[in-house]
Order: sequence, then C-alpha cells, then structure tokens
Amino acid sequence: MSIFVDETTKVIYQGLTGSQGSYYGRLNREYGTQVVAGTHPKKAGTDIDGVPIYANVAEAVEATGATASCIFIPAAGVRGAVMEAAAGGVKFIVAVTEGVPAHDEAIFYNQLKRDYPDVQLLGPNCPGIISPGKCNIGITAGHIAKPGGPVGIVSRSGTLTYQALYELKQKDIGVTTCVGIGGDPVPGTSFIDCLEAFEADQETKAIMMIGEIGGSAEEEAAEYIKDHVTKPVSSYIAGVTAPPGKKMGHAGAIVSGGKGTASAKMEALEAAGVRVGNNPTEAGELMAEIVATL
Repeated sequence: MSIFVDETTKVIYQGLTGSQGSYYGRLNREYGTQVVAGTHPKKAGTDIDGVPIYANVAEAVEATGATASCIFIPAAGVRGAVMEAAAGGVKFIVAVTEGVPAHDEAIFYNQLKRDYPDVQLLGPNCPGIISPGKCNIGITAGHIAKPGGPVGIVSRSGTLTYQALYELKQKDIGVTTCVGIGGDPVPGTSFIDCLEAFEADQETKAIMMIGEIGGSAEEEAAEYIKDHVTKPVSSYIAGVTAPPGKKMGHAGAIVSGGKGTASAKMEALEAAGVRVGNNPTEAGELMAEIVATL
C-alpha cells in the first residue's frame, strides 16, 4: 500500500456529476491531476468538461486504467461508494465526504482490511492529499503549497492542513506530500501509516504532524516515532483551550475521562523527541529551524 500520488496517478471522481464534485474535479484537473473519469449509473455515456462518465468504477477502471478514486458522494452513499471503488480495482480511495455515520465507517474499514488488504483508504471527512506540483486529490487549494520538498505533512485537522502548507510556503519551504487524514473516529489512514511512508521516502527529510484533542492517535504516533522514525518531526496539537467533555469540531475530537487532552498529547510527543509548537505558526518556525540544519 502507498499514500503517495504523482503526475502519473489517474483518478476517477465518484460524484463528478454533482456540484461539489464537478467544482473540485475541475480545479484538480487544472492543477495537473489526471482526472480521467467520473461515475454515475444513470449518466453513463455523457461527460463533464470532456471527462467521460461511466456507470460504475469497474467500467471506468477498465476503460482508463485508473488506480485512484475520489469520493464526493453524499454521506449516506459513501459506504457503497467505497466498496464499489475497491471491488472495481482502484488501490487508493480518497473519501472527502463529511458526516458519514461512524457505524458505516467501522463496517467498510473492516471490510477493506479483510477483503481488499491492498487498498488504501484516506478519510472520510478529510481534505485529501496533495503532492505539490504533481497531483492534488480532494479539496486542498493547490496555490498554497510549494513543490520540491523536503517536508512531509500529515494532519488530522482540515483547516490546519492548509495553514501548515501556507506557513511553510511563506518560509520558502517545499513539501513532498501533504496528507489530510481527517478527524473522524474511524479514519482509513492513520498518523502511523503516514509516518511509516515518510520515514521510507527518500525525498522526505523532515515531517510535520498536526494533531488535535480526542482519542489516542497522537499518543500512539508518539510511541511509533520514538521506536521507528529517524527523521526530525515538528508538531502542533489543536485544542489546548478546549473545555473538558466538549466535542470540538470533529466527531473524533472529544475528551473523555481525562484522556485525549492536548497537554497529554504534547507531552507524549515531546518525550518522543518531537519539537512541539504552541500554535501553528510556531510549529512552522520550528520546522524552518529543522530544515536549516538538513
């Protein structure tokens, strides 16, 4: 499995015929992404701005050789869309849709692990993935990202994904790949998946990790960094001022029983050797210091 995309990646947009799908599909195509097909069972044979529409993913894969899919299907249909993409032959699925029931997420997450172990799911409820200058799948604005590396970014927060990219661009620091994993309780791609990929990637020399309150993903990432990551890491954890017991933004961003607090996550990361900023700008400044030593 791989989280990486580039100029050779061919993408099917499930939901390209909808207003949101057509809007971002057009933007991604203008960025340089190979948007080769869309799907809609009742609109097969038509096209959107010259992009052909097929009845389903399997037909689109057969016709175009696509290996990735981007889902802009309404929440109730995401479970079916994810499984259609996996059964249709794509190896990388980006589910942008927000509001997918956690029960559905748990079902298709485990179905993929069991029946399609070679398929990587990113999301749901995520901004997607961008390899600046090469490929953009999802809703990230391409102009805020500087190509050329050497930093890999993984973020649980959608908005802070964009800020991390822009903070680095303002400092003239390029990015190899930026992955927005989303903040839902059952993410298809984890911090650890991305850390493992960045550690193995020769072009990525340093890693920026953006987390938030709730759950234990950041603490688990800290343990992984301590044992397996040799590259320098900077981080920021959103939600320092969040009141205990309150859900903040994401379905997964809830603190319960004293666990999942920003301070606990920051302490765990610092103990693993990560340089932790008190705000996104400081995390960017810490990364600039790291890059200056590479």
